[in-house]
Amino acid sequence: MSQQLTVIGTGVIGNGWIARALANGWDVVAFDPDPDAPQRTRAFVDNAWASLKKHGLAKGASPTRLRFVESIEAAVKGADLIQENVPERLDLKRKILAELDEASAPEVLIGSSTSGFKPSDLQQACTRAPGRVIVAHPFNPVYLLPLVELVGGEATAPEQLERARMSYQALAMRPLVVRREIEGHIADRLMEALWREALHLVNDGVATTEEIDAAVVYGCGLRWSLMGTFLTFHLAGGEPGMRHMLEQFGPALKLPWTKLEAPELTDELIDRVVEGCEHQAAGRPVAELDRRRDDFLVELLGLVQKYWPEAEGLEGRI
Repeated sequence: MSQQLTVIGTGVIGNGWIARALANGWDVVAFDPDPDAPQRTRAFVDNAWASLKKHGLAKGASPTRLRFVESIEAAVKGADLIQENVPERLDLKRKILAELDEASAPEVLIGSSTSGFKPSDLQQACTRAPGRVIVAHPFNPVYLLPLVELVGGEATAPEQLERARMSYQALAMRPLVVRREIEGHIADRLMEALWREALHLVNDGVATTEEIDAAVVYGCGLRWSLMGTFLTFHLAGGEPGMRHMLEQFGPALKLPWTKLEAPELTDELIDRVVEGCEHQAAGRPVAELDRRRDDFLVELLGLVQKYWPEAEGLEGRI
């Protein structure tokens, strides 16, 4: 029996959900008030489909299983899972989530793609079944990157989070259930810290955008793609591991190596960042860069999956 994902809002993230669901053999029903949304979404899926084919399509996967409807009420009809992707404004998200809560069957989970809001804040205007409104935060490109952070709010029962975990696994994702709600969840807080430091380095004239990206791409990023932050530092301690690493390098945590508070986005800093990124793009349109990134990610995923915990027999690990 086919499953249906309902997608509300079809920007980059919403379209990413659509492409992922289609590639996994789901039906997709989408709603977006923008009259250009259907054309934009189909162009997005077409651009992603070649990489999805290389990565592997589920039985029955087809872009033709997408349809747009004219209202939220029509969109949620028959939904097995609902994904909200409207702009990152709390008032707007509360309004749309309340409409979804009112219009949909009470047992259907509603995931919000919010990058930073806590689910308890998102649930406040929902009166029918607020507990099923959770954070389901993905990463761009959603159709290739497997992580989704799941966060329940004050009204969410453990059973609802477990159902959510199973639902997103059915979309070939790796759900990470966050232990307690916090602004920015887990990954965005880590990325934000790096992003703020990168802006300081540009603002202070220490490095260009290209040089900073090179430092990540050719250095720490290669290790992070397999081992993340903590296991990478565990190896840095040699045979004694993390304990020795902390004993040796722990005092450096007191040194002024980071600023963390973001610099002011002055016109000069904005120009430096934009001009640097345009230099790196070298005149290539975003769609072309998307395809290049996706081709790389497909090959990278094929490699790192050989080294994920389950490949070593470590079942039950994330």
